[in-house]
Amino acid sequence: MDLTWHSEIDPALVREFLLAVRAADGRPEVGPDDPLPREFAGEQHLVHADGDRLSGYATVTTDAFGRPAAELLVRPDARGRGLGTALVAELLTRHPAARIWAHGAHPAAARVAEKLSLSVVREMWRMRLEFADALPEPVWPDGVSVRAFEPGRDEDAVVAVNKRAFDWHPEQGALTAADIVATEAQAWFDPAGFFLAVDADDRVVGFHWTKTHPDGTGEVYVVGVDPDAQGGGLGRALTLAGLAHLRAAGRPAVILYVESDNLPAVAVYQRLGFTRSDADVQYSAIPPNGR
Repeated sequence: MDLTWHSEIDPALVREFLLAVRAADGRPEVGPDDPLPREFAGEQHLVHADGDRLSGYATVTTDAFGRPAAELLVRPDARGRGLGTALVAELLTRHPAARIWAHGAHPAAARVAEKLSLSVVREMWRMRLEFADALPEPVWPDGVSVRAFEPGRDEDAVVAVNKRAFDWHPEQGALTAADIVATEAQAWFDPAGFFLAVDADDRVVGFHWTKTHPDGTGEVYVVGVDPDAQGGGLGRALTLAGLAHLRAAGRPAVILYVESDNLPAVAVYQRLGFTRSDADVQYSAIPPNGR
């Protein structure tokens, strides 16, 4: 099977491929005009081409801890022929420690993982809330107020809080001001749905970045609280402020993504009415806690 590595690839070629996958699977989230999602702006690209289009594709990035992480997909009409297995095997030949995402815990991915003796090393839940009952009012800690994000002013402050709040997270902890600026150019970005908790000196101590999907579903995109401001209910208040915004905007439901082993966060979301609807998993040839 002819698989080739590239240091650069035509974004239009990748976009056409991702749109074909999305039409069948509902994911990844990519539009015909928006920039490619961050996870597909890889440093290396593994390709299987069928004429002038991609039939299989993997991209490798480096997470916040220096580990190779990969997105790997097969075009719907090329599935069932061993291409996924071949892509994974080749990827692991070059990057034996790579962690490979399977979105939606796809059964085909599980079969490939079993065939190649891969282990699940991470699971991220997608949780969902259908708006029904009234939401509680946010209760803000003393001295804290909330305002909207201002493009061109608040990027560095959000990055600073994000870095402290997510120093344990492989992707979110690597967020940069340039990443925020790039997102500001996307069609879904709305500063009115990007809430900043600030102290009396207007210093950012937490944030809730909401998102709206093309089907109208809202998302708790990121909630981050500075560790020095944790423990006083600020995360819950920020979450409720964002949910109220999404509900007032007419969103019928809200989703979020959370690490399955982040039990405090899962408990907070469950108390607000969220339930697990799906999961993404990462596979690796190195078992959990392995070396």
